[in-house]
Amino acid sequence: MPCAMLSAMPSLLEDLPAIYRPLLPAFGALEVPVESKATCANCAMCPGGSANAVETIDGEPRFFRPDAKCCTFHPRMPNYLVGALLADPCAELAEGQRRMRARIESHHGVTPQWLRPPGLHKLMYDNARRAFGRSLTLRCPFFAVDQGNCTIWPYREAVCSTYFCRFLSGEDGWKMWTAIKRHITLAEVHLSRWAVWQHAPELVLDAPDADSSLPVGPDELDGRPAPAADTAKAWGRFAGREEELYRACFESVRALSADAVERVLGFDGVVSLAEVQRRRESALHTKLPATLRFNPATTVKWMPDGTVALGAYSELEAVVLPGKAYGILLAFDGRDPVAEVRQRLRTEYGIDLDNPLLDLLYHHRVMIEA
Repeated sequence: MPCAMLSAMPSLLEDLPAIYRPLLPAFGALEVPVESKATCANCAMCPGGSANAVETIDGEPRFFRPDAKCCTFHPRMPNYLVGALLADPCAELAEGQRRMRARIESHHGVTPQWLRPPGLHKLMYDNARRAFGRSLTLRCPFFAVDQGNCTIWPYREAVCSTYFCRFLSGEDGWKMWTAIKRHITLAEVHLSRWAVWQHAPELVLDAPDADSSLPVGPDELDGRPAPAADTAKAWGRFAGREEELYRACFESVRALSADAVERVLGFDGVVSLAEVQRRRESALHTKLPATLRFNPATTVKWMPDGTVALGAYSELEAVVLPGKAYGILLAFDGRDPVAEVRQRLRTEYGIDLDNPLLDLLYHHRVMIEA
């Protein structure tokens, strides 16, 4: 990656909710690139938002709906982030707070540890086909359609903090952000559970698994709140005082020191942070294999202007090259080292593929190790 890009990288904490700044200093101090190819304000996955105008893949729509985008997802928010949102006096968050309270009042997917996707949403999300980015039914309840943005953005959870449709470092960038997501998720799981333990330990012992399927009853199917008996079982003495517990969890987590958070995360946190650092190194510093070959799984889409769009690691992104470059890439068949293939291309055709282009093709897995 060019030195100019490295020098301009912000710390990871600049992209995360502010509560994490004192809690995860070693994690947050890591510098990461600004994923400039993923443009939320002018969505690269909406019609007109991208130069790579491949409209379909195998006859299926490729673009996202502008009134849904990647917000066709229901976040799983830990209790302390819900409490932080509800305690924030900022007037700009009033709409997000109103929507959050409406979600809490429904009691579907609302537990002392999480505000998570209701059972019906999870059922549809898990079984839908090519609905991500395209289904209004799956649209996040905190998405503001008129503005095209999020009403609770400063308090977004792990997935919303780390999702990008495209990455500067292709598959290696995706792996880096996946590792970052897992580390934040680890913190969410342990800190939210620890927070409940401080105020209602009896509720922690009976809590269901965070990723378990929720049964969908007639009340949820018909848009009614969950039965009072279910709410009382889940919340115990905090039934009807859900916001109070969420705020208390926020205050408890906010008061933790970085050392205390490290103890809460334990050895899992050490291993997770090491994985983030390893994936970051691969994304930012290319180690090109000695021998490359054109990835046979690459999708090839010829464009009207004569260019060719090559996609490999993700259906959401393609590398667009001049049409004549396609034949040149096929010269990399994995039998000879990269240096020899480049020399042959220079000698026989007066053509060379420079290092930045080869790095790009390798990160995007259009070219793979032989």
